Amino acid sequence: MEAPKAKKKKKELEIHGDTRVDNYYWLNERENQDVIAYLNSENNYTKEVLKHTETFQKNLFEEMKSRIKEDDTSVPYKLNGYWYITKFEKGKDYPIYVRKKETLQAEEELLFDCNEMAKPHSYFKLGGIAISPDNTLAAFSTDVVSRRQYSIQIKDLRTGEILKDKINNTTGSITWANDNETLFFTKKNDVTLRSYKIFKHKLGKDVNEIQEVYHEIDDTFNTFIYKSKSKKYLVISSSSTLSTEYRILNADNPDGEFRLFQERQRDLEYSIAHYNGCFYIISNAHKATNFKLSKAPESATSIENWEDVIPHRKEVLLEDIEIFKDYLVVNERENGLNKLRILAWNGEEDYYLPFNSETYTSYIGNNPDFNSHILRYGFNSLTTPSSIIDYNLKTKESEVKKEQEVLGGKFKKENYTSERIWATARDGVKVPISLVYKKGIALDGTNPLLQYAYGSYGSTIDPSFSTIRLSLLDRGFIYAIAHIRGGEYLGRDWYENGKLFFKKNTFHDFIDCSKFLIEQKYTSKQHLYAYGGSAGGLLMGAVINLNPELYRGILAAVPFVDVVTTMLDDSIPLTTGEYDEWGNPNDMEYYNYMKSYSPYDNVEKKNYPNMLVTTGLHDSQVQYWEPAKWVAKLRELKTDTNTLLLHTDMDSGHGGASGRFESLKEIALEYAFLLDLEGIYV
Repeated sequence: MEAPKAKKKKKELEIHGDTRVDNYYWLNERENQDVIAYLNSENNYTKEVLKHTETFQKNLFEEMKSRIKEDDTSVPYKLNGYWYITKFEKGKDYPIYVRKKETLQAEEELLFDCNEMAKPHSYFKLGGIAISPDNTLAAFSTDVVSRRQYSIQIKDLRTGEILKDKINNTTGSITWANDNETLFFTKKNDVTLRSYKIFKHKLGKDVNEIQEVYHEIDDTFNTFIYKSKSKKYLVISSSSTLSTEYRILNADNPDGEFRLFQERQRDLEYSIAHYNGCFYIISNAHKATNFKLSKAPESATSIENWEDVIPHRKEVLLEDIEIFKDYLVVNERENGLNKLRILAWNGEEDYYLPFNSETYTSYIGNNPDFNSHILRYGFNSLTTPSSIIDYNLKTKESEVKKEQEVLGGKFKKENYTSERIWATARDGVKVPISLVYKKGIALDGTNPLLQYAYGSYGSTIDPSFSTIRLSLLDRGFIYAIAHIRGGEYLGRDWYENGKLFFKKNTFHDFIDCSKFLIEQKYTSKQHLYAYGGSAGGLLMGAVINLNPELYRGILAAVPFVDVVTTMLDDSIPLTTGEYDEWGNPNDMEYYNYMKSYSPYDNVEKKNYPNMLVTTGLHDSQVQYWEPAKWVAKLRELKTDTNTLLLHTDMDSGHGGASGRFESLKEIALEYAFLLDLEGIYV
């Protein structure tokens, strides 16, 4: 079957005296039937090229599914007199939400069965669930398109009735005031999908009369609302990449006026938590690059009233806190590894939970009960399944509440090994790489290796366990996570040195990690594969323009590849809020720098690796036309005979399929693509 060829329709894009020609710009016409026909032809081509792997894909799907406990139940948590539980039933794709009053032996009360709710839809996602303070009502949100535009409704938990109130085009997050009748939520801009207005709705009133509470007019900011863990305050947050601002209101007075906590300042990022007459503030104030913890009285009106509790430390990134009545828990990161620090408010205790591993992931779990002495946290590693652990802050005793089951009887963690190695980037900086592979394989350069990274927004990819990944490891693959600049694995500076005019460090780090893995004989050019999604897809596009010869194959999921055009179009969702990450190309200096690495703009006549590119027609984060245009241009210019495939999910968006197991079919397709290139079919 011949590869599809998109029509060329010349469009000139001019700015700063520079003209770019985009022959595939027309593919952004979502309602154009020629566009849909082209995407379908690419899907048919992908299916035909991989037809010989269809049985293998099904086997991979069943194999991955067989490791997952179908009739699974979450660890219960208690909130306001009820135990809340999420469970899955065998043969069903979606979660079921239930609760029990006071004790786990009480009769089960059904909140939501998403399997029933999803039946009329090809895509379904239950967003937020917010229970009223008196436990009688549940506000909930749903998305049935996969554009992250949620509709809010209310269920009367006494009768099971869904009230007539329905509010569309929200973020899906809902917050109750303490009066049990006032709901606060965030609406999205219809065009850009920016979260820009906070509204309140009183039960019984017409939803057309919802009242605007706050309007974020700066289009580089998003806004949201939540309630403090102490339940005393409603909090409105406005945030951009480099700046935040909060407003507060007593939750007993939902009709009052929100008060500004600390006005926004360029480069001032902060977050707040309420406790015992004070607000505790994580911030980068006064050049605290890795953030510090301060406190201020409730009446404080500016940064001048903030007093340091945990000062800034150059080598330690302060990521998060959890406040209890008697204890403060601090989530820190040092040398790339998570650490949980316990401090008693009375000053008598200050220590770290012990974690003895070279590379692992720990995190603060769900701890909604302010008065509890139990800290719930999670732990896993590349070789250790996830555990949910309750730690008694008073007795210092730990209880593993749940360890992830890996079904099938074949998995034994002692059969795998993980390590962390350090590659030297071209500018002399040491870049960590987390690796996992099956014990006993010879590191002689013949192993297939899948190298993954993200490298943007300060988002850290921690080395976590995956049952799905076992399908590669058991077939001889090594899996590598390159902790490249642009994330925050090694602190805030690690992020700052991988954005704006330092963005190319992200790409160079990934390439230099690839070269190091080859030099150290973990793999070779003939067996090295790379994978990235979204901004990680931009990474894939950049590295194959720079060093295509290093890779046998590429997986690019929902890739952000047309950087310049997207960042110049402020009608596209997320664009204006991204200026502090990528730069504003309306500024000529940023335009030229972006253009120098934008994957779509730098496709050339040369050989490229084998590639599988995936996207979703309804993606609100990275619009489908970016990968579609990129593939069309690659088809036109590439000089090799390597495989190039585009697969578009015509029903979903950025997160892929909504069903619990449907998403495994997408992964089975990706894995079959990789294993096919290696000639592995068992």
